[in-house]
Amino acid sequence: MNEIKKTLKDSAVMRWTALLLIASTMFFAYFFIDVVAPLQTMLETDYKWSPEVFGMLGGSEFFLNVFAGFLILSGIILDKMGIRFTLITSATTMVVGAALKFYALTSGFADSAFAGFLNSFFTGVPASAKLAFVGFAIFGVGIEMAGITVSKTIVKWFKGKELALAMGLEMAIARLGVFAVFRLTPIFAEHGGPSNSVFWGLVFLCVGFLTFFIYTFMDKKLDKQMGENRTGEEPEEAFRISDLGKIIRNPGFLAISGLCVLFYAAIFPFQKFATDMLSSKLNIDIKTAAAYFSYFPIGAMILTPFMGAFLDFKGKGASMMFYGAILLTVSHLIFALVPNDVFTVPMALGTIVILGTAFSLVPASMWPSVPKIVEERYLGSAYGLIFYIQNIGLLLVPILIGWAVTQSNPGVAEQIAASVEGAKYNYTVPELIFAGFGVAAIALSFVLKAVDRKQGYGLELPNKKKE
Repeated sequence: MNEIKKTLKDSAVMRWTALLLIASTMFFAYFFIDVVAPLQTMLETDYKWSPEVFGMLGGSEFFLNVFAGFLILSGIILDKMGIRFTLITSATTMVVGAALKFYALTSGFADSAFAGFLNSFFTGVPASAKLAFVGFAIFGVGIEMAGITVSKTIVKWFKGKELALAMGLEMAIARLGVFAVFRLTPIFAEHGGPSNSVFWGLVFLCVGFLTFFIYTFMDKKLDKQMGENRTGEEPEEAFRISDLGKIIRNPGFLAISGLCVLFYAAIFPFQKFATDMLSSKLNIDIKTAAAYFSYFPIGAMILTPFMGAFLDFKGKGASMMFYGAILLTVSHLIFALVPNDVFTVPMALGTIVILGTAFSLVPASMWPSVPKIVEERYLGSAYGLIFYIQNIGLLLVPILIGWAVTQSNPGVAEQIAASVEGAKYNYTVPELIFAGFGVAAIALSFVLKAVDRKQGYGLELPNKKKE
């Protein structure tokens, strides 16, 4: 028997370096996702965007992924073309989409004939918003393609090793981008408005493109080494389009997908409205509210790596998803039901930390569970399908929340657009909607545990194999 040669991934330094490179890009991508989230009021006053339009912007990120099927296509491209091709393609797409979104908010666009044309139809939506929708939709194709590729990349380097810890650290670094955006975006906006904030988001994405590019050299060398180690072995069975049917019929996959869409629908759309919600509920300025909400990812950043290590060595993945769903529900119920006159800053910060903790428990246990449910040869397509289902929720929920804000606050949007002092939204109804998603996630986590017991996926078992 031939001795198997050591590869790059057998070196702790090299595999953690690879993780740092790909996680850095996701940091910059997460920054751009919410680059205008703290600027809702400024967009309403300066650009005449209504809450519905602001919600549409959040949903537009996922439009092409859902209606044009780009996410499913991305998974297939990943399995067919490989990690390096898909990483560079995703990074390029993000930069192009971000550039369009930036241009949409510039004075050059506002004065252009193209803006006049866009203003000639669907007059309830400003031209700046329409072009921003297009740019953000293109960016959305890139970020989701990057997400599934990064997930498969981490599995490639860490399967049988510190898989959950690696995924946890990647998510922690990415969520540092959420902390940064709520700290930096209001500062950028003070010196040039929303367009300046988006400009710096674009600059950061260009840096992220470089880190992906650098990683591809490591990936190429690893593939060469792994190919040498497989000499004399039976070749792996190639991925076929028909394998998508096997994935869809997998009960564990369906349960994970449902839990994913419910959980993320109560997190990412909430981030878009959180700054204005805190500003209204605490009666504070937007910059201070954004600073408070910036602590949201801190709990996740600190806890997620520890959760990953726990899952690697002790397991209990399905149980952690259940506990995370409970914390998610509790946090949104506090935001919804505690009256403004007794809702204090410490209570707000505590609730934000609870939500951040939920944000560590569920993803840290969810994503490493997928390789236990599906075969590695179509793992890219499985991640693509999960992200596709997730994107349906992320497309519709921001629009739903924007509509709920307007409908539950008649006349307030007009007052804010006219800069009426003291005008603010009440977010009770939107928060109850988010809490409802949490309740549904609790129920589905029970289903996942039952499916795991029946199918024997091993979701409660440790991820790290004993050597």
